Amino acid sequence: MSLASRTRPAALLAALTVAAAGITTWAHGYGTTPQPAAAQAPSRPSVTQGTVLQVVAHPDDDLFFMNPDLSRSISTGVKVTTVYLTAGESDGRNEAHSPHLQDPTRPADHASYAEARQNGIRAAYAEMATGRRTSAWQRTSIPTTGGGSAEVDVLLARPEVNLVWMQMREARSISGDNPDSLRGLWDGKVPALGSQLASGSPVRTPFTYTRDQAVQAIANVLALYRPTTIRTQDPTPGRAQPAGAFLDHQDHMYGARFVQAATERYAATAGRPHFSVQNYVSYPNSSLPPTLDAKAAEEKLGYLKTYAWSDHQDWCGSPAGCGDRKTATRPTGAGWNQTIRYSRGESTTWMTQGPPGRLYAFAALDGQMAYWTRPGPTADWQGPRFLPATAPGTTIDAGASTTRLPDGRIAVLATRTTLAATAQDYRREAVYALQSAPGADFGPWHSLGTPDTGDLSAASATGAPTAATDATGRITVYVRDSRRTLRARTQTAPGADFGPWQTLGGTALQGDPVTATDSAGRRHLYAATDRTVLAWTQPTPGAPLAGPFPTGLPATTGVLSATGQDDGVRLSYRTPGTGTVTTTRATITPGTAAPLLSPPATAGGEGGYGAVATTGHLLAGRAATGTAAVTLPGQNPAWYESQMLYTGAPATITAPDGTGLAAALGLDADLHTTTAPAPTPTPTPGPGPAVPAPSAPWHRAVPPTALAQAARPH
Repeated sequence: MSLASRTRPAALLAALTVAAAGITTWAHGYGTTPQPAAAQAPSRPSVTQGTVLQVVAHPDDDLFFMNPDLSRSISTGVKVTTVYLTAGESDGRNEAHSPHLQDPTRPADHASYAEARQNGIRAAYAEMATGRRTSAWQRTSIPTTGGGSAEVDVLLARPEVNLVWMQMREARSISGDNPDSLRGLWDGKVPALGSQLASGSPVRTPFTYTRDQAVQAIANVLALYRPTTIRTQDPTPGRAQPAGAFLDHQDHMYGARFVQAATERYAATAGRPHFSVQNYVSYPNSSLPPTLDAKAAEEKLGYLKTYAWSDHQDWCGSPAGCGDRKTATRPTGAGWNQTIRYSRGESTTWMTQGPPGRLYAFAALDGQMAYWTRPGPTADWQGPRFLPATAPGTTIDAGASTTRLPDGRIAVLATRTTLAATAQDYRREAVYALQSAPGADFGPWHSLGTPDTGDLSAASATGAPTAATDATGRITVYVRDSRRTLRARTQTAPGADFGPWQTLGGTALQGDPVTATDSAGRRHLYAATDRTVLAWTQPTPGAPLAGPFPTGLPATTGVLSATGQDDGVRLSYRTPGTGTVTTTRATITPGTAAPLLSPPATAGGEGGYGAVATTGHLLAGRAATGTAAVTLPGQNPAWYESQMLYTGAPATITAPDGTGLAAALGLDADLHTTTAPAPTPTPTPGPGPAVPAPSAPWHRAVPPTALAQAARPH
C-alpha cells in the first residue's frame, strides 16, 4: 500500500477529532493543540511522562495481563486510554461457566453480557483512578472508518482516563475455527466482520469492517490519542507441541496482529511523537511461576473483583448487571493475578561501548531501530537517530541486543515482522545491522531468517536474538525457537555469511537466552525453563559450546541477565512470588565444561518484576512500585527508586573510569539515565570497596533543546 493510500483517511481523522471534541474539551487528546515533546516535561529529575494506550481483545485482558503496569500508569496522572477491539460477548450469559450454576432456561443475550462487562471495566478503572467504583463517566459515539462507530468513555473526575470500545464480534471460542472472528478476518475467510453492540451503548447502528477498514480504524484511534507507549498482547504466542493448538486465545493473538498493522500505519502519520510498543503474555502465564509479590498480587486481585461484581450489590442500576459474573467464580484467573510478563523487549544488552569513551543505546521506536550516542564522558547524549528503515509492510519488534567486534564496531540485533498483504506471508525473522567502521553509521539490515519451518504465520514464536563475538570477529547469534529449544547461527569467517542454524538442545525454554564471556575468553550461555536454568559453556576459548548442563538453580521468573566478572560470569534473576533479585557467580573448572555456581545471594530490599541489568557494582531494575531503580551492594536503602515508570528492560554499563551507568526507556519514549561513581578502594584487609550512592537522579539523557531537533525516521 502506498503512503498516499495510508494517509488517505486524514479527512476522516479530522472528522473523528471534531466529533470527539464534542465529548468534552478537557478530555485528553481532544480539542488540544499538540505541544513539542521538549515542552511537555522537565528534563530533571525524571518523572513519569507520556501518553499510554493499551489495545486488548476483550474486556478484562488489561486487568488480567497488563496490571500492575496499568494501575501504576493511572496513579501517576499520565494520559491513559484502553481500546477494546471486541465486545467480549462470549456465550451471552452473565453467569458462571459451571453447568450447575447456569440457568438453562435463560436465553443468550450477547448485547446484555457485553454491557455487563463494560460496567465492570468502568468500575475497575474508576476505582484505580479515584478509589470509587461509582465515579461518573461521559459516554459518546464517534464515527470511525467505513461507516462504523466506536464508543468513547471519559472518566469525569479524571478526564485523562479514557476507554474506547470498538465492539467487533469476538470469536466466542478460544481456538475454534470460527470465520466470523478477528482470526477469520485476518486470514481472509470472511470479507468483513460485523459488530456486536452492547445494550446501553451510545453506538446504535450496527456496522462491519473489512480487514483494511479494521486496521485503519485502529490506526485512526492511535493518531487521535498520539501515544508514546502502546501496550498490546502477543501476536505470536506459538503452538503447543506436538498437537499444534494455539497457546493463547485466538482473539488475543490476531487482535495483536491487527494492532501491529495499525501501528505501522500510525508510524506514517505526520507530526506524531515517537512511540514504543510493549507486548504482554496472556494465557501462557498459567503454566509459569508467579512474578508478583503478595502485595502487588492482592492489589491486582482487588480490581479484578470489582470488575467481576463479586459483591453482587446493584450499585449500577443496569438490568444487564454491574460486572462479569463469569470472572466472579475465579477472579484470580489461572493464577493470572500473580503474574505479569512481557513477550518482547527484555534484553538488557541494548547499551554498549563503541570507540574509547563513546556509548551507544538502542530501542525500537516507531517500528524502526533508534539509537542514541554519548561521544565522551563529559558530553551530552545525542539522538535519537534511526538506522536505515526496513521495507514497507515490515516493522522492527520491541527490544534490541548488541555485540561489539574486536575492532570496535557494533552490531545491533532485533526481530522484524513482515505484515504482508496476505495472512500466509506473515512471519518474523532475526535481523542485524553493522557499523561500516568504528563510530560510523550503520549499514542496511541483514536477515538471519528463522530456525522455524512450515507454517511461519502460526509458528513465528521465535524469541529475540542475542549474540556473541569471538576474538577473530566471528559473530554467533542465539535464539529460542518456537519449539522452545536453543538454536544458533555462526559466521563462517569474520565478515562472511552465516552458516546454517544449529540445534543446541534444551527443552521448555522461557524468555531469551543470555550470554557473557569471562576473563579467560570462555563463553557462557544461560536459558531459563519453567523449573530451573540450563547452561551451555566453552571449556576453552573458541571451543564449541557444550551443554545443556543443569545448574541446580530453582525456578526463576524466566528473565535472566549475565555479565562477565573476572574468571566467571555473574548471573542475575528474580525469585518467583517475591520478585527479589538474586545473583550467583558461575565459573568453569579447568578441564571441564560444566559450570560451578556459587550459593545464590539476594540483593536485598523489596522485590519487583521484569529484567534486571547488572554490570560491575551496579544493578538496575523495576522496583516493587514499578519505577526504575538501582541498587548498590552494601548500601542502605537497598534500592534507590525514582518517580519514573518505563517500558522494556533497563541496561547498565561500566565506563572506562569505573562509573556505573543505568538507562531505561521511559513511557515518554525518551532515553533516561542515572550514574553511580566507581567504588572507592579500601586498604586490605577490610570489608571491601566503599560503594557510593547514585551521583545523579534519573534524568532525560538528551537535553530538551537537543531533543526537539532529533532526527526523524527516513
